[in-house]
Amino acid sequence: MKSESKRTQRDYSLAFKLAVVDQVEKGEMTYKQAQSRYGIQGRSTVLVWLRKHGQLDWSLGWTPLHPQGAAMTSSSSLTPEQHIKELEQQLTEMEKKAEFFEAVVEVLKRDYGVTIVKKPRGKSFRRKK
Repeated sequence: MKSESKRTQRDYSLAFKLAVVDQVEKGEMTYKQAQSRYGIQGRSTVLVWLRKHGQLDWSLGWTPLHPQGAAMTSSSSLTPEQHIKELEQQLTEMEKKAEFFEAVVEVLKRDYGVTIVKKPRGKSFRRKK
């Protein structure tokens, strides 16, 4: 007869959770790297912490700025060619977003008669205290 080992569940302090979340959001490591580095059980434990305690949107499991889920690399560790390639990718993504928003504005204008006007530079609609 096999002896079954009982599954253990660890409780982590709030300070530890916040420290892990902070490291992941700063880009020092991915959430999967944090799991393996600190021996955190469960495949989604760190992701749950990120959703609960994090400042970024972790609803899909990765930060919108880094779709591959990779940790941010510091600009000093990138070669100029890599940095240029990264900037070109960001530019392409921003151009696609701009094109999408222009299409949305056009549909609103054409189908719903809604005119969207850009806010003049330097003017704020917030009330001054």
